[in-house]
Amino acid sequence: MKIPGITAAVAAGTVVVLASGCTARDAAAPSASPAESSAPLELVASLPAASTDVDAVTWGLVEGEPRSLVPGADYNFVAPNLCDSLLQVQPDFSIAPGIAESADWADPVTFVIDLRDGVTFWDGTPVTNDDVIYGLERHRQDVTSAYYGAFVLVSSIEATGDRQVTVRFNAPDSTFRDALASGAGAVLSKAFGEEAGDALGTSGTGLMCAGPYELESWTPGKEIVTVANEDYWGGAPHVKTLTYRFVPDGTTLTNALLEGEIDGAFNVPPASREAFEQSDTGRLVVGPSTASLSFGPTKATGAGANPQIRQALSMAIDREQYIATVLNGLGTAQSTFVAPFSWAGMEAADVYQAGYDALAAPSVDLDAARALVEESGEDASVPLVIAIPAGSKELSQTAAIVQSAAEQIGLTVEIDERQPADFAAIFLADPGPRESIDLVATTGYTETPGVLAYPQLFLLPAELGGIFNWSGYADEQVVGALQAARTSPDATAAAEAYVTAQEIFAPDMLQVTLAGAYHTTFLNDALTGATTSVAAYASPWALHLGGE
Repeated sequence: MKIPGITAAVAAGTVVVLASGCTARDAAAPSASPAESSAPLELVASLPAASTDVDAVTWGLVEGEPRSLVPGADYNFVAPNLCDSLLQVQPDFSIAPGIAESADWADPVTFVIDLRDGVTFWDGTPVTNDDVIYGLERHRQDVTSAYYGAFVLVSSIEATGDRQVTVRFNAPDSTFRDALASGAGAVLSKAFGEEAGDALGTSGTGLMCAGPYELESWTPGKEIVTVANEDYWGGAPHVKTLTYRFVPDGTTLTNALLEGEIDGAFNVPPASREAFEQSDTGRLVVGPSTASLSFGPTKATGAGANPQIRQALSMAIDREQYIATVLNGLGTAQSTFVAPFSWAGMEAADVYQAGYDALAAPSVDLDAARALVEESGEDASVPLVIAIPAGSKELSQTAAIVQSAAEQIGLTVEIDERQPADFAAIFLADPGPRESIDLVATTGYTETPGVLAYPQLFLLPAELGGIFNWSGYADEQVVGALQAARTSPDATAAAEAYVTAQEIFAPDMLQVTLAGAYHTTFLNDALTGATTSVAAYASPWALHLGGE
């Protein structure tokens, strides 16, 4: 997903940390409170498949114009319909075959990919082993790739048959298969990619993939036009021309949707919930998601690095009030920063769920919070500084709520609102931009199943993937259990190892999770078939879109 500001992705099971100047949830349209909303909230992962063809559909991108259409180079809702991956994320967050007819472990350190017969790129050339290896090696050889982390245990990738690629590992990796359903497993034409070079995926050069839609044109600042791939291996899409309009203002998007100028969009503004629910041209669909809003420490010194201070702030914030205020009821409280939907389609889901259910649910306790502040030994007269991106209504509200909660427990919070480039600098290797702040507020999601992506960022040392472990968190039990969860070939053993780690790291609140945000979609009443869960970020969500 692309939002102006900062997009930091780490795979396997890619996690994307987002913040922006104007997000999908920033519209200021009036709305009723959640309690006044007429219909009970029902989460819908996908709509019934279409039965009739439609000549043209216009889709709004409130995230704005993509920087690139290469999967992993940017995060947007265009690329998943263009570039198929070896495996596909399903709306319920399970994994199904994609370009690979099968892809699984032959033994604990040997992963075999058998390609589907008859798959071609848009230009009619067949997808070959060389194309698959080209895509995988792009990530394995490039430490700056968003998916580099998915390949750190890989020792070799080679063709082992006419339509077979084998990946060998230095150790078992429980995360690798799921990663292949994301951009880590996207198949691009090697010939086209090598000729395009650094211009691959840009408006001037485009790309060559094997997905259900083909890139027809890209008019910078205006729109991207795609057309149905009639020879798609999964059957031709019902919508023959799918045009994406860049609408980076939530209020403008809301009006265009309600007036029928745009047929559908994801991440529509919760502030417009009542207007969407009362529309006579379309409907609001609320789906399950892995997205969450949180804040966490930015350095190893100061009060923000003290877990007792983070625990105290957490105890001072009313989650239900937060969800009502910031998400207009379109979210849920979370006990830690890995959302339950992350393991919905995984083996041993019951083990993950039981471990999650055993965690303490967030609750308000101002007396206990004040006691923690006193016990922390921190100088409460020194203000805590929380950074947010300029123009983000959602995160501005978040910071104001944290500030108000802090006042009730004897702390002072100052808000540092930064322009996009300055905010983005917080997430880079140079610690300089973080030295003057204690906390940073973000939103984020994981695009494929898996529980390790978020924890690895904040809990592991940098060399093991902890690129956001700015507070210097170091717990040997947590590191050992997380590594065991990744390298165990047995799904139940991996889940049990993760739960063991979670019991320790959840109370430390390396991210203070304030809410899980549902996936919101608005769709014209004449259309059906869209994926309406967070799986839309990684799967060909428009394949079954069309008429009722």
